[in-house]
Amino acid sequence: MENSVAFTVPAWVPEGAQRYLDHTESGRSIRDIARSAGCHASTILRQIRRVEMRRDDPLVDAALHSLAQSHFAPMERTGSSFAIVTSEAGRPEAQDDEFERESLRVLRRMCESGAVLAVAEDMDKAVVVRDNGKGGTTKTAVVDCRIAQALALNDWISCDSPGRISRYRISTSGRAALSHLIAEAENRARTQNEFGMAEAQAAFKPATAGARAPSQPRVRYSTVESPLIALARRRDRDGKPFLDETLVSAGERLREDFELAQIGPQVTQNWDRFLTGGGRGDFASDSQVGRGPSGARDRVARALSDLGPGLSDVALRCCCYLEGLELAEKRMGWSARSGKIVLRIALQRLKRHYEDQTERDRMIG
Repeated sequence: MENSVAFTVPAWVPEGAQRYLDHTESGRSIRDIARSAGCHASTILRQIRRVEMRRDDPLVDAALHSLAQSHFAPMERTGSSFAIVTSEAGRPEAQDDEFERESLRVLRRMCESGAVLAVAEDMDKAVVVRDNGKGGTTKTAVVDCRIAQALALNDWISCDSPGRISRYRISTSGRAALSHLIAEAENRARTQNEFGMAEAQAAFKPATAGARAPSQPRVRYSTVESPLIALARRRDRDGKPFLDETLVSAGERLREDFELAQIGPQVTQNWDRFLTGGGRGDFASDSQVGRGPSGARDRVARALSDLGPGLSDVALRCCCYLEGLELAEKRMGWSARSGKIVLRIALQRLKRHYEDQTERDRMIG
């Protein structure tokens, strides 16, 4: 009687790659895999062919080879029937958590303008570099090749011309994955805050040396996706940054509130009413709409109302919708290269709005 063997595969391994290795490395027939998956054999065949065509990518090939060695064994060697168990059922927590944490860090860096992941042959580490605007490059992250391989296998990064040094860029699916990872991180943080409040009150501990210092700036999520980052690297005639840190921070603050405002009972908040051509009017929250974390909807509404027509358009498009300046100029009918001037004026007004709001809150408190 044959023994049953279950191979635990990490949760990040795509379904198509699992079936490809199940067939090519373990020797399992396509029809057998299709019966287990509850689909037609032609579906499995297409998935296998699709993965096989991607093996020209050095990171994809290395990822498949590593998974074959560690998680898939030929049936002749085991002499057993087996089933693949993803890590949702028998989950190696540390490995999956590391992949999620590292993916969030690396994909954020790769969203920066001009960022690429450079991978050299026979190296254990890869690096993320980007153009520094002065004819050179700046290293922004060091990545373990195992993480890079997993990103490539998930098609979150892609390489047009593999070689001795292959350069990868973030793909469309990678940007979508980054948004998903950010949302999950926010949800976990909110859950921990909600359920950890009572425990924190019962067992208060003073801050340790590892705690964040009060002077350390707060890191805001998704800042690398904002068009403000690229614009801040530009210089004016005096050699000063076109957007200083205070203006970028004001735009990031609006973006953060905008993202938080999407989390709640109704995620289709109609911010288009603040656009000049979108039927403007005073904002009034719908009665059935939840207030969102910390009243984020109200904060965005007050900020856009204070900016007024025109300025609120460019702030909403560039800071919240992440539209590039050229696209924003085209949609609003502005002349070329005028958008950056209007955006800077909008950010200056937005900065003053937040300063006034802080002063009012201080006087009330």
